[in-house]
Amino acid sequence: MTSRKGPLAGLRLIEIAGIGPAPFCGMLLADLGADVVVVDRRQPNPENIALGTAALTNRGKRSIAVDLKSPEDVATVLDLVESADALIEGMRPDVMERLGLGPEVCLARNPRLVYGRVTGWGQEGPLAHAAGHDLNYVGLSGALWYSGQPGEPPLSPPTLVGDIGGGALYLAVGVLAALMSARETGRGQVVDAAIVDGSAHMMNLLLSLKAGGQFVSARGESILDGPHWYSTYRCADGRFVSVGALEPKFYRLLCEKLGLADDPDFANGYDVAAWPELRRRFAVLFAMRSSNEWCALLEGTDACFAPVLDPDEAARHPHMAARGVYREMDGALQAAPAPRFSATPTADPGPIPQTGADMESVLRDWLGCRDTTERQGTS
Repeated sequence: MTSRKGPLAGLRLIEIAGIGPAPFCGMLLADLGADVVVVDRRQPNPENIALGTAALTNRGKRSIAVDLKSPEDVATVLDLVESADALIEGMRPDVMERLGLGPEVCLARNPRLVYGRVTGWGQEGPLAHAAGHDLNYVGLSGALWYSGQPGEPPLSPPTLVGDIGGGALYLAVGVLAALMSARETGRGQVVDAAIVDGSAHMMNLLLSLKAGGQFVSARGESILDGPHWYSTYRCADGRFVSVGALEPKFYRLLCEKLGLADDPDFANGYDVAAWPELRRRFAVLFAMRSSNEWCALLEGTDACFAPVLDPDEAARHPHMAARGVYREMDGALQAAPAPRFSATPTADPGPIPQTGADMESVLRDWLGCRDTTERQGTS
């Protein structure tokens, strides 16, 4: 196995193949240097979206293919568990137990193991066994509420708030925190990362504003979802720009740049009753010029401005290009590993494996077996 770079180099992690948050978490940890082995199905689930080598969330991982209904293959996975630091899975509650790979069995084989579980509703509660997706979880948690204007349905960016923010990232933090504990105590544990928990936890900044009287329950009447100076606008060319001049000094500069410094209607940017009309006037104003013209006037100033770009455009933007945020690899646009480290920098993302292609290398590196025949002969 080639040496890995990054702060997690040397960490061994098993990922039970699935969709959504768990693969993203595995990708994040692989980006940071962990040796992530995906336990794939020999026969893919026909009801899942099969991306194959287009599955960017599998980059940098290794893949083995097994039949988890086979006692011999389950035994192979359990042998790998003995050499693992952590295991992550995103099945519904009790599925891993039925497969013979639940936390009790795995921790019996490896007491130091961190067993990370990510689900929508959590391992317990009235909805624990119900089907659902990102939109449902963030709807229930309260995280979707402010994503829309009065009289309009809330609309959330696909997967980002729930699957990734409330699920994958909280699973990653939970696994890493539990690994630190295991290294101190010698005891592993189960991490229950529920998207409803994580996306609700993400609300605490807004809830602090609510507690301080800066936010109200009614949509469109608070400082981050109602003002004319914190919104997006369509330009003359049909493209969109964003302004977020939250603080008074930034709002004053924005008004100066827009030629509104002497307009008494815009003098008090915090008059909630005036916001609907001032949003309308901002919309008319921004529709008079193209997005490029607005960028020339406002971008890079303290008016808190940015164009709204699609991913391909974002990759070409001078700031994003200077930082190398996006990269074209294997014919696909990919975001580079994040965050960045001064002492243990990460490598470029690794390739996306073919299903089952790494069985022999994984058995050799983790178990000391030369090939699958040797492993099966010792089962």
